[in-house]
Amino acid sequence: MDFLNILNCTILTPLVFAAGLCFVPAAKTHAIRWLAILGSFVTAVLGVLAFLWFSASDTGFQFVNQVPWVAALDMSWHVGVDGISVVLVLLTGIVGFAAALVSWDIQSRQKEFYVLLLIMIAGAMGMFASLDIFFIYFFHELALIPTFLMIGIWGSGKREYAAMKMTLYLSAGAFVALIGLIALYLALPADVRTLDLVKLLDYARSHPLAANVQYFIYPLLLFGLGTLVSLVPFHTWAPVGYGCAPTATAMLHAGVLKKFGLYALIRIALPLLPVGAHDWNGLLVVLLLGNIVYAGLVAMTQKNFNYLLGYSSVAHMGFVFLGIASFTFIGLTGAVLVMFAHGILAALLFALSGYVYAQTGTREISELGGLCKPLAFVGTLLVMAGFASIGLPGFANFPGEVMVLFGAWQAPAWQAKMGAATVSWPVPLAIWGGSVIGAVYMLRALRNICFGPTPVRWQMLADANLFARVPYLLLLGVLIWVGVYPRALVETIKPATAQIITAVEKAVPAVSLKR
Repeated sequence: MDFLNILNCTILTPLVFAAGLCFVPAAKTHAIRWLAILGSFVTAVLGVLAFLWFSASDTGFQFVNQVPWVAALDMSWHVGVDGISVVLVLLTGIVGFAAALVSWDIQSRQKEFYVLLLIMIAGAMGMFASLDIFFIYFFHELALIPTFLMIGIWGSGKREYAAMKMTLYLSAGAFVALIGLIALYLALPADVRTLDLVKLLDYARSHPLAANVQYFIYPLLLFGLGTLVSLVPFHTWAPVGYGCAPTATAMLHAGVLKKFGLYALIRIALPLLPVGAHDWNGLLVVLLLGNIVYAGLVAMTQKNFNYLLGYSSVAHMGFVFLGIASFTFIGLTGAVLVMFAHGILAALLFALSGYVYAQTGTREISELGGLCKPLAFVGTLLVMAGFASIGLPGFANFPGEVMVLFGAWQAPAWQAKMGAATVSWPVPLAIWGGSVIGAVYMLRALRNICFGPTPVRWQMLADANLFARVPYLLLLGVLIWVGVYPRALVETIKPATAQIITAVEKAVPAVSLKR
């Protein structure tokens, strides 16, 4: 293993700092906190450097390092990134650092909390940087274990119930996806079976799997991975989990780990099982509209702000699924951009909600009000984050969602040839769900929380100090940067999504994809 490889460093650095924390006496809380922040900061810097050093003109995987491990399964430690995964590595670094900074409210068992937080960051980095299917899956599971523990130990409200529900749902989804991955491995000829993703992609280009095999395997991946992404109707774990999770855990899971299912669908299922994906596309369109419209309507009924944010997160995932279902270049590129934008936005919203909860002791919308007066900075950023959530131009969600909608509108020209469900008719519903329903529940919540008369008991609340403002400004700055200049990410993402769409076009000859 090349320990100087930048991807190896992004994975190992948080693990090294987590191991170092184990030797720090629990009583030295300041040392523990600053050591954890330093570990997340170094990891974030490495993620930024990987993004800056990445060459968008190179269509292959970069920063590759491979070390054979289990020869019988052709399994190896294999890392590398393309335009899709390097953007998600950048996302992980930014959100991980911000999550460490906002964990100042953790007062008990700080050492254990920060160790688990660093393990979550390492797991997220590993699943996006790995090019071996075993390690992609392994690192996701590694990051999930701290999630359950952190909610159960440091969560609020019905934390035990939330931790158990998340455990059952996500474990079931991961198990179904694992069955699909094993079936994919066994479907290959015995002499070419491998867990190396690069070899699988190369093989599939010239030797696509039989259509009946794809019809069987793809739904296992779709519903297994879809559960991890809170695809309706397998979504009810998300609002409960995020409603009870510690702030940093909600930020990392909603912002980063939740993207694993989408990433695996784009990275593994779509290029290797394009015919199966095409066959199940009609059902996916119906389910994703459940995310956008139904979850949005449920969000309108929520009285707890974190639950509202949880359903909002479920609704935003529908736009990513819509980009995937469009099977178009612009739609898939927009889907990846929405993944990044939502990751930053979800982290910011949960971070601000966590600050309000730490100051007031409640997340009940009806008990809050007029917070923009005592919490001028936090209230202002909360309003800006709410605007970003409803897709206001100037924030990162807008260009991604517009690209997804354009891609979905283009799709019927070729889908009609396959006899599959078209995607154009859901576009008005998606616009209505995202722009109208989303605006109603978010603006109404912001009105009740930030404006109006300030209750007497909230008039003396302390606004965020200079140090506490750093993570919020970092996340908001990234949202505005990508919203104003999306080309910085789009140009990086395009070569990778073009390769995937080209692979689909070759595997399904009747398809003539629009670009």
